[in-house]
Amino acid sequence: MFRVANIKDPEVAALFDREDPEKIFTDLREIGHGSFGAVYYARVTSNLREVVAVKKMSFTGKQSAEKWQDIIKEVKFLVNLRHRNCIEYKGCYLKDQTAWLVMEYCLGSASDIVEVHKKPLLEEEIAAVCNDALSGLEYLHSLRRIHRDVKAGNILLTDSGTVKLADFGSASIASPANSFVGTPYWMAPEVILAMDEGQYDGKVDVWSLGITCIELAERKPPYFNMNAMSALYHIAQNESPSLSTSGDWSEIFRSFVDSCLRKNPYDRPTSGQMLQHAFITRIRSRDVILDLINRTKSAVRELDNLNYRKMKKILMVESQELEMNHHLHHDLEGESNDEGSKNNSLSSHQSDTGLSSHGSSHSSLALACEADGPSRGPGPLLVRRQSSSNTSRLSPSVCISNEIVCSRF
Repeated sequence: MFRVANIKDPEVAALFDREDPEKIFTDLREIGHGSFGAVYYARVTSNLREVVAVKKMSFTGKQSAEKWQDIIKEVKFLVNLRHRNCIEYKGCYLKDQTAWLVMEYCLGSASDIVEVHKKPLLEEEIAAVCNDALSGLEYLHSLRRIHRDVKAGNILLTDSGTVKLADFGSASIASPANSFVGTPYWMAPEVILAMDEGQYDGKVDVWSLGITCIELAERKPPYFNMNAMSALYHIAQNESPSLSTSGDWSEIFRSFVDSCLRKNPYDRPTSGQMLQHAFITRIRSRDVILDLINRTKSAVRELDNLNYRKMKKILMVESQELEMNHHLHHDLEGESNDEGSKNNSLSSHQSDTGLSSHGSSHSSLALACEADGPSRGPGPLLVRRQSSSNTSRLSPSVCISNEIVCSRF
């Protein structure tokens, strides 16, 4: 059995917790999966109201050494991140050659929300999402790190209305970089051309955010009707895409997207500069994301069985909280009845002595327990395994040396 104690490099060993994760986390329920493994909703055994997301990644079988290095890289990237708009890392455990990467639990992604409503987000909602995403990107870029896979599916929302960047499996720990990495339809031209024309920096994330704006406004990114290889060619060779002229979008929004999608990276603003754009700074409701979340929860409850099963993660924390409170109330009620029976017997038996039983306080205890809210946290992190340094990583395509074998989502 593989244990942290078996790791010879003390610096690597220090990245992992030594406890048995199966004793620390309970009630695991799968909420997503990919080539890396699966993501689970879980509760902390010592505090059942604390909810987390657990990403299980196996490092056995073919390319086990490469998988292990990918895990180390991702943990190294996450361990020092401290920003309200980046997913909160809680630790990594090893069990039976599987890494348990533990993070805060989010309700779902911006992509999930579009999927639930089957229509674009409102412009104000897109602005709020971009504001938080840019804040997270500015933080990453200040550390000379690059996300390299910004898209609606990797932008998560918490129950408290905070937007979080997630999925750092493609991220670069150094900037500039020159690896061919990312998801085709969201990749910046300079990433596609990097192997031939040199390096790129954090501005590739600004491009991807611009494509994400189109995704949220039109439900899919540009060139999505093409296969991945054709899309890469068009991104590299064509003029920058823009919002459809048929959409009823403001000029400020169109200007924001066009600024993100300036093809020459030297002309493209940084994440910090994009935070000053009028689309981001103009006045909007403080509750815009919370209102969106509540509207989405209501919509999920109305879905048919098949679609509800796909999106039930959005209601997972809420439904489990209700279930826990129901069981707690039932258990306490049972204890109260048992105690009442004992007290009645005691009272009857001792009535001649003038002793009487006192009323139970279990009802007020149940109400107090119901008032306590669980720890809120993020939803599923679907992170695909990154390839080794001598190959290019293209998600969802598979890259082998210089030959690229592509498969659609």
